[in-house]
Amino acid sequence: MLRRGPVRVVVALSGVVLVTYVGYRLIPVNATTVGFAYLLLILIVASTWGFLEAALASVLATLVFNFFFLPPVGTFTIADPQNWVALSSFLATSLIASRLSAKAKTRASEAVERQRDLERLYAFSRAMLLIDRSAPFAKQLVEKLAEIFGLRAAILYERHAGEFYCVGMSGPEGLEDDLRLAAFSDGPSTKGRAPCVIVGVRSGSEPVASMALRGATMPDSVVQGVANLVAIGLERARAQDLAQEVEAARQSEQLRTTLIDAMAHELKTPLTLIKAATTSLLANPNVPTESRQEQLTIADEEQSTCGS
Repeated sequence: MLRRGPVRVVVALSGVVLVTYVGYRLIPVNATTVGFAYLLLILIVASTWGFLEAALASVLATLVFNFFFLPPVGTFTIADPQNWVALSSFLATSLIASRLSAKAKTRASEAVERQRDLERLYAFSRAMLLIDRSAPFAKQLVEKLAEIFGLRAAILYERHAGEFYCVGMSGPEGLEDDLRLAAFSDGPSTKGRAPCVIVGVRSGSEPVASMALRGATMPDSVVQGVANLVAIGLERARAQDLAQEVEAARQSEQLRTTLIDAMAHELKTPLTLIKAATTSLLANPNVPTESRQEQLTIADEEQSTCGS
């Protein structure tokens, strides 16, 4: 940036010299025409680079405009008082126009940056919904975050699991205490620590995680937006895990009930036959020996079935 500044100033001043040469030597024109040419050049410089380059070009344009185009030509003396008004108006107009043009450029750049941030947040939210649950959700989440926002490195500390998920580095690299403090803190959720930005992730009023981001400059509003999306993603993943556990428990209970019913059915039939045989023997004590023996045999076989 330091190298670009002087080069831009030199180019802007060279543009003023070029306009002066064309208007004075190549295609001689009157003062009004060359004044408009200077103003157009200054507006181009302001909209392309900024106010500093345009302001320096304005000052040089005012000087050469006086020297080459206002009588007496060839001196910085102004004979006609009206030319003082014209020269002052030119300088003021060029400076104001430069300022307005530079400000418009800055606002346009900010609008483009905000649009890009919104697009990134939207892309991150979509990627978060498409994460494959076959691998750890938090690990894939921080990988998507680093990819979409162009981060050199990112760390996600999940409070409930107590795990660190890192991308672009082998480990937390001494940030463990800061990440834990951010994940458990009820105070301000964002703080900078070169070269990282550490942000707490909260679901409502409950801290659920924290992140360390490195390698990209993001406004605080974007960082908070990312933290909110991460919180939503983590809570959604926990809800899905809980739903799977509930479904597994329900299926386990259903299987247990089915097994118990089957076992009860298997036991009920032999017991019914045993009770029928004993009831018949008790109700008819004078039954023939052969019939009594047959019923006792049936009871004994069904008892063996229950035992097995």
